[in-house]
Amino acid sequence: MDTRPPTNVNALIEAARKNAHGGGLPPVHLWHPERCSEMDMEIRRDGSWYHDGRLITRARLVRLFSTILRKDDDGFIYLVTPVEKVRVRVSCAPFIAGTLAVAGTGKAQTLLFTTTLGDVVEAGPQRPIAVRPDPQTGHPLPFILVRGGLEALIARPVYYQLAELAVHHKGKAGVWSGGTFFALEPDSDSAAP
Repeated sequence: MDTRPPTNVNALIEAARKNAHGGGLPPVHLWHPERCSEMDMEIRRDGSWYHDGRLITRARLVRLFSTILRKDDDGFIYLVTPVEKVRVRVSCAPFIAGTLAVAGTGKAQTLLFTTTLGDVVEAGPQRPIAVRPDPQTGHPLPFILVRGGLEALIARPVYYQLAELAVHHKGKAGVWSGGTFFALEPDSDSAAP
């Protein structure tokens, strides 16, 4: 039996819209520091953050770091401040989409993902769901765009929820959100992340 309080979908929609417009996030896209450095910082596939090989256990610090992440044109992810940017190793994706709320049905359905760091993302044309093959296993890896080229890996239980919502459209199984259909399996020509 699920004992969690019911999800307030309207509050999630408002949070997703705030996130879509960068509400409350530092303007990392405007910062172009000359100093670029490296440190031993890693985000692992399970969403855990490590510095110098040690797990960062302070959730508030991880959340703060997550707000200054940026993916640059070189394909790398950086922590960015006005004076410096630091490259971060990312195993799979910098975020994990850990929960899903659904509003509406059919083509009018809205899917709202919440990351384990508190970002709320509404899937749609500006925040697509993409499924690519895992480079090691070939199994599908589902992602949702969070912001600025940064994606969240959709957690397996959430992917199963999506599968339960799947419908067929143009010969593919997938889901609707924001008036857009997203296939839940990789295209044969999909590139690995």
